[in-house]
Amino acid sequence: MTLLAFVLLLAAATIGYVLNLRAAKAIRADGARLHSLTTFHGGFAALLVIVPAFFFIVLWLLLQGSVVDWLVMSGLPDRVLEGLGAGERQLVLAEIRSIAGGRVFGEPEPWKLEAAERMTGLRATAGWLMIAGLVGIMAAALVYARRTVSAEFRARQGVEGIVHWIMIACATAAIFVTLGIVVSLVFETWRFFRMVPVHEFLFGTNWEPQIPIREDQVAAVGAFGMLPVFLGTLVISVVAMFIATPIGLFSAIYLNEFATPRVRSVVKPVLEVLAGVPTVVYGFFAILVVAPALRAAGAELGIAIAPNTALAAGGVMGIMLVPFISSFADDALSAVPQSLRDGSLALGATPAETVTKVLFPAAIPGIVGGVLLAVSRAIGETMIVVMAAGLIAKMTINPLDSVTTVTVQIVTLLIGDTAFDNPKTLAAFALGMMLFLVTLGINIFALRIVRKYREIYD
Repeated sequence: MTLLAFVLLLAAATIGYVLNLRAAKAIRADGARLHSLTTFHGGFAALLVIVPAFFFIVLWLLLQGSVVDWLVMSGLPDRVLEGLGAGERQLVLAEIRSIAGGRVFGEPEPWKLEAAERMTGLRATAGWLMIAGLVGIMAAALVYARRTVSAEFRARQGVEGIVHWIMIACATAAIFVTLGIVVSLVFETWRFFRMVPVHEFLFGTNWEPQIPIREDQVAAVGAFGMLPVFLGTLVISVVAMFIATPIGLFSAIYLNEFATPRVRSVVKPVLEVLAGVPTVVYGFFAILVVAPALRAAGAELGIAIAPNTALAAGGVMGIMLVPFISSFADDALSAVPQSLRDGSLALGATPAETVTKVLFPAAIPGIVGGVLLAVSRAIGETMIVVMAAGLIAKMTINPLDSVTTVTVQIVTLLIGDTAFDNPKTLAAFALGMMLFLVTLGINIFALRIVRKYREIYD
């Protein structure tokens, strides 16, 4: 139904544009002078159809799932939900959704099959109701838009006003999404710290979040010290930046100042292709090529190297980050005024001296921004680490050992059907909060550096 709704929306917007465009042209053909161009009359009709209809679809889809779930759960027999907690009710609802989607495992109880059939019917009914409401809104918008066509109508101002409010709505949505993320992280982190002491999380040296969730389950007591996880993140990020920073900067300097146009036309696209390679491909490369090569080299030298190492993950991650640093540094160097280059060369400086003493300092804001963006990308990378570095948290700075990172642990803790009422699951939000604070600090530091040197070289 969603696809049908958007197809109808596109068709109605096209019809509104064509009708108003033809009406405006007809008025102009009669000799009247239009206030706005005919395309603005068509655009006003299209926007008048699209905006309310789109928000109706989005609002309906946001509320439809919750309403259908509530109707299905309220229609279940009282005996099946008696004594069940919130987490168990969610598991029942998840099973009903799975059956309604055609994913049946085993032989479900008859009441679950009935609930799944009822859910399917409610979803179909809700879909047709959405289509009916959408058609009504679009028809009203088309009629109103058609009546606005006249020689005096300020269609251009109408289009600009709608676009202005669309941009305000998008900016507001971005702000509220950010606030929602922060609030959810703070709330779940506060719940976690009610179960686990703050000092144990911040200064603990053991990370073993496996705890018994049921009384009959065998598991460890659980340890939630974040230091091993953040230390592993730091080790891999340092290895990655140690490889990516010099290669990225030197390649940018060479391509911008010394390479011929023919070489630049070949090397630049190759770097851009590296930036577009999926991280899972880098992960396969790390685990199938780099890690075995490191183990073979270690065996030849008599050095013990773990099957999954921070060096393999960080090295491949560094290759992945080279295009980011190179692109930012290249753009920063290109933005330096040509007069600085000419003045330096006119005073007798060599091209190398011009780069190191004039261009590089002037391009520091863009270069620092690119490097710190790469640092944030390295800290937040998951796929390469989970494939090449491992899942075990260790208090080590040895890049030849197996380590893990914050993002990998967050993914691991939230895999599967989880109940958000135990410290094992809530630990993911605490790690996310700490990661958010770290990346926020990096961004603030980057802004200060950029502003400081921009004032000097502007």
